[in-house]
Amino acid sequence: MSKLGTLYGLGVGPGDPELITVKAFRLLKECPVIAYPRKKRGAKSYALAITELYVNTEQKEMMGLTFPMTRDKEALEMQWTKTVESVWAHLAEGKDVAFVTEGDPMLYSTYIHLMRLMNQRHPEVQAVSIPGISSINASASRLGIPLADGDEQIAIVPATDDYDKMRKAIEEHDCVVFIKVAKVIDLMLSVLRDLGLVNKASVLTKVTSSEEEIWRNVEALQGRELEYLTLMVVRK
Repeated sequence: MSKLGTLYGLGVGPGDPELITVKAFRLLKECPVIAYPRKKRGAKSYALAITELYVNTEQKEMMGLTFPMTRDKEALEMQWTKTVESVWAHLAEGKDVAFVTEGDPMLYSTYIHLMRLMNQRHPEVQAVSIPGISSINASASRLGIPLADGDEQIAIVPATDDYDKMRKAIEEHDCVVFIKVAKVIDLMLSVLRDLGLVNKASVLTKVTSSEEEIWRNVEALQGRELEYLTLMVVRK
């Protein structure tokens, strides 16, 4: 059997094109196939936009992968099988595939599920993760707020509409980064008010990108519709 290609999960950072590692840059140049999450309505993902700045996409095989946003298990399995097998077809030909992802490939990334399924279906494939700067790290730098120091404890929590869980996360940690906060911003503000910590929170959207927005007065967000890529940092 001929040598298989390697699957790379390649983190290209939170949005600023300069926040890409030297290793990620080298692999973008070397890999003949670049896979990326394809968004609906023709919008480009950050990962693809950053990639296009560093490589000539006409000299690469560009694979736009669609990831279904559905809870229908059958539809999910069918689409994921199709996605994994399309990537496998290139790997089987001995071609390395770089799957580019925003932030870090091992932190709330689509790459995680792709890697798991590839390991299950084609365990002979070597999957390698290339770390990237996450929006969480980037947010701390943009705010000038340390996430943790000394013996302090930090939590990274997907925000939900469970008031008690959100409150408990803040009560039990010195710092909490709530991701996916856009849909529950009003509830989060309610939690902060009840804890007397409204002035200890900041909200960031599309951090480090050209579309970045930062709110230090989070009360101004009551009732607002926010972008999906929005997080909240609460530092007591």
